[in-house]
Formats: sequence, structure tokens, C-alpha cells
Amino acid sequence: MEELKKLAAKEALRYIDDDMIIGLGTGSTTAYFIQMLGKKLMTEELEDVYGIPTSHQSRLLALESGIPVVTLDEVDAIDIAVDGADEVDPHLNLIKGRGAALTMEKIIEYRAGTFIVLVDESKLVEYLGQRVPVPIEVIPAAWRAIKEELEVFNATAELRMGVKKDGPVITDNGNFILDAKFIKIEDPLDMEIELNNIPGVVENGIFADIADIILVGTKEGVKKLER
Repeated sequence: MEELKKLAAKEALRYIDDDMIIGLGTGSTTAYFIQMLGKKLMTEELEDVYGIPTSHQSRLLALESGIPVVTLDEVDAIDIAVDGADEVDPHLNLIKGRGAALTMEKIIEYRAGTFIVLVDESKLVEYLGQRVPVPIEVIPAAWRAIKEELEVFNATAELRMGVKKDGPVITDNGNFILDAKFIKIEDPLDMEIELNNIPGVVENGIFADIADIILVGTKEGVKKLER
């Protein structure tokens, strides 16, 4: 699967030109893209490209790779955003957020002129929620109440716990993550709105009607899906 991720990341470079502002997503597939982009800048195959990171992780990787970074406040527009996804349905709706950076990812990718998603073929599903839960960033004081409220949507939610630390995962914004497992998400756009209407929810990992291009790494090469 790592080789398939690299194939998709390499293909995404074809969309990058000089003088672009690039939204840099978070996760293993996007990490390959960031490193490859950095090499293009180092060899001067690309010039005057700046990245807007979606997380501390992507910011550190961008700097290590030689990509100059800017903030959302410093730019007038974002030309392209590149990120991965945990699930992609046939209508190009996404579930994202396993890296706990979903809020800034959505802010930046919503504002990008073109949003390109990099996945391997295992991420293609028949419907959202088929394999992975929906990450929901929540205010810490409200997580238990939100967990109970999610039962209205026939969802079971668990507080995401840290792997190399005691206690829950803390986002870059200082919040908690609930992972909500749905039986089936029939209407992703409606569900995205409904979840964000719950008091205490900061953002959720359903990205409906936002992706423009999906680059899928397969054993036969890169497959392009377009809205």
C-alpha cells in the first residue's frame, strides 16, 4: 500500500506550478507528497511555492523538506490543497480525520481553488462509514454529553485515547476526538451539517461535496476520479 500511496503523491505534483500557495494536508500519504514537493523546490524545478500546513505535523515536515510555510492570514487565496482520506464514496464524499487535524483541514481545503485527494485503492467504499468511524472534534467539557447525543443518530462513539501517552488524544486546537461509528451514512452532506449543529462539536470528519479530484494509487497505476 505504501507504494500505491507514493504513486498517487507523485501524480499530484503534476498539478503544481510556480508561484502557487498549496494547502498541505496531514497523514502518511500526504507526507510523501510534501517530501516530493520539497525535492522539487530544492532542485529548482519549482519556484516560489508556499505551503499552508493543516497541522503541527505537516508544518514540521514541510520545514524539514525545505518548503516555506505561511499562515491563512498571510494569503489572499489558496491555489490547491492536497490531502489524503480515510474513505471515498462513489460521489467523492470523504471521511477524514484519523490524524486528528480535521478542523484545519476543512478550513483550508474548503477555501482552495482545487482540492486534490490522494488515496490508495483500499480507501474506496460503497458508502461512507462502511469501514471507519467518523472523527468528531469536540470541546473537552462536552464530550460525554455529545457521546450520548450521538445515539439519536444510531451511532456509537468512543473517546480516542493516546497511543504513546496517557489519556485522550488532544488536537492542535486543544480539544478531544470522538470516533463515531454509524451503521450507514445515507446522506453525507445532511449528516455533516447535523453533526456540526450539536452544541460542543467543533467540526466533524465528513467532507461532503468538497473534493475536486481523487488520485487513486492502484496496482495498474494512478486512477483519476473527477467531480
